[in-house]
Amino acid sequence: MGIFADLAFYLVIVLILLLVVASAIKVLREYERGVVFTLGRFTGVKGPGLFLLIPYVQQMIRVDLRTRVLDVPGQDVISHDNVSVRVSAVIYFRVIDPERSTIQVEDFMMATSQLAQTTLRSVLGKHDLDEMLAERDKLNSDIQEILDAQTDAWGIKVANVEIKHVDINESMIRAIARQAEAERERRAKIINADGEQQAAAKLVEAAEILAKQPEAMQLRYLGTLNVIASEKTSTILFPFPMEFANLLLSKADKPSQ
Repeated sequence: MGIFADLAFYLVIVLILLLVVASAIKVLREYERGVVFTLGRFTGVKGPGLFLLIPYVQQMIRVDLRTRVLDVPGQDVISHDNVSVRVSAVIYFRVIDPERSTIQVEDFMMATSQLAQTTLRSVLGKHDLDEMLAERDKLNSDIQEILDAQTDAWGIKVANVEIKHVDINESMIRAIARQAEAERERRAKIINADGEQQAAAKLVEAAEILAKQPEAMQLRYLGTLNVIASEKTSTILFPFPMEFANLLLSKADKPSQ
């Protein structure tokens, strides 16, 4: 009985030792780091790979270093020109300093999300609606720079910010459509006026050339008749040269004299 009691005692000790060793062995993947605390004090960052911790004396918090995607929910924004819009965005960021991301902030995901929402409203509120729709790259860059500067103290690197949707109410959509239509009409009138101006300049130039050679006007008359005849209309207008009219009037005045 004594031998079996000794064996059971040693077996229990071996099992305890195995459990202690198993709990002391830690393995971290390539994209993970372990923030180690010894009796509550920060003592370093471990990983990746295999290492040992003293059970019940040292504790470890795993930190993922991969890029995270944060979907910023839609935010109600009033633009600089007093237009109410709803804007949503997406943020790409990652942890570059596991120590600060664990010690300096309680939940860096929640903190980054809340900071992104307030920054999105603040930055977009300084711009007009046309800038929100046409200059997204500039707005993305501005938001990214502000977020990156403020999250640097948490060991967070904001890599990119993309504005996904800018939702506008129906009344504003109709107003924008009317504005675009008016802009197209304005451009059409300007183009038409430019064409009239250029045509008038060319007509003046052609008139000066024809005035130097009156016979050229006769050729223009014949060309006009050729065009009219090709259209097969029932009415043909024959232009009467003013030179002939002046000649006839001069001859009619001579007998009276």
